[in-house]
Amino acid sequence: MKDESLEEHRPRLRAHCYRLTGNVADADDLVQETFLRAWRSRDRFEGRSAVQTWLYRIATNIYLDQRKSAVRRSVPSGDPLEWSTELGPYPQQPGVDPASGALARETVELALIAALMHLPPRQRAVFVLSEVSGWTPTEIGESLGLARTAVNSLLQRGRQTLRNRAPEDRYRWTRPELTAADEDVLRRYAAAIEPADFRALLADDVRITMPPDPPVIGIDAAAEFLGRPLDWRTVPVAANGRPALACYLRHPGSTLYEATVVDVLRIENGLIVESNAFVGARHVLAFGLPTTLR
Repeated sequence: MKDESLEEHRPRLRAHCYRLTGNVADADDLVQETFLRAWRSRDRFEGRSAVQTWLYRIATNIYLDQRKSAVRRSVPSGDPLEWSTELGPYPQQPGVDPASGALARETVELALIAALMHLPPRQRAVFVLSEVSGWTPTEIGESLGLARTAVNSLLQRGRQTLRNRAPEDRYRWTRPELTAADEDVLRRYAAAIEPADFRALLADDVRITMPPDPPVIGIDAAAEFLGRPLDWRTVPVAANGRPALACYLRHPGSTLYEATVVDVLRIENGLIVESNAFVGARHVLAFGLPTTLR
């Protein structure tokens, strides 16, 4: 097996690892460890399954092994986009036709990623393999060393937990296409300065999340929040199939704009109904952008 035959699977493997971990930094670490183990065991790969299936199996088992040693924590109630600092945006792959099925499989709606935070690791792994990747209970059991009855039990509990936390229509789990209208709203949002500029772009019940801070809800509060007199520079990007901005902030006395936050927008009927802000330079760097701008 050649390096190239593994490398061609990186985009989909990265998306799978992102679904498990919820952020790009951890997903990339998981991808690298998966490739390392796959290369070490390449001579034992008999080709009875597809290479992608083999890589998913390795990655999922690494993820579960890592979580065994992690400290168990209770999961707060409510939307993880409001409280979790572990979640992060997933960059839309460059050079991929946004209308293609490939992108739909590689990009996952934030609503599902956030909902998966409520599942324990084994439930999350089983749910992702079944509901997103389409594996059968038998395939999952053989890959994870679980009896079929255990797989079905984990899947049933995972589905029950997510029933009220993710979109009912599974086709809403992916957002494969950005429209020209979305991109126009993004341009206007990036150019907005005053609270009045933002008000023209926001829905009345708009919600801004920026963990660990509490959410900002409603057009009045959001417009004032967004219209604060700070010196920003922005770079338009796309994340999770949504329009987004990588934002750089210049502090007083500095000549550089520093990578600070990625804003991922949800737009409906030409208005922004939600902005999910992911704070930290690591989220900006995930898009292949520099740490600073002049």
